[in-house]
Amino acid sequence: MVSPASRSALCRTALILALAGGVPAFAQESADQQGAQVASNQAAGEVVLIPNRVIYPGELIDTAALKPVTLLPGKHRPDAVATQAEELQGKVAKRTLLPGRYIPVAALRDAWLVEQGAAVQVYFIAGDLTISATAVSLQPGAAGDLIKVRNTDSGKIFSGTVMADGTIRVSAS
Repeated sequence: MVSPASRSALCRTALILALAGGVPAFAQESADQQGAQVASNQAAGEVVLIPNRVIYPGELIDTAALKPVTLLPGKHRPDAVATQAEELQGKVAKRTLLPGRYIPVAALRDAWLVEQGAAVQVYFIAGDLTISATAVSLQPGAAGDLIKVRNTDSGKIFSGTVMADGTIRVSAS
């Protein structure tokens, strides 16, 4: 029979894990215990990166906030989690990333090139014809994103693609 206090603590723990939404990384410190692993003739596990502190939504991922860990033998990393620093370079957290948890690729996005409310240059190019205008972005966007902008002269709202240099390319529709 489970006491009411134990049941309450168990429910509270389950709720916290459900809200956190992360899967704990069954891992060990790669630098500290790798020598002990080799000495015991166990097969080396996979190395993954996990946060060593809380990373909040909208925060740029910094390699100093990550720590490499080696998964325990027999444990395999889930699909679609970040394993290399190159995958995380220049990315921004979409949601809170907790210490000791895997970093799902779906929880990351590219940094915005265009911020909402920023003045941007909009270009329409068709053959030799180039038309440029100034507009205000109505949405943030990374390279390749389709966002809405408002022409500052006419007030018209239209969509365009964010280019790598931060300008917006509009096509005929």
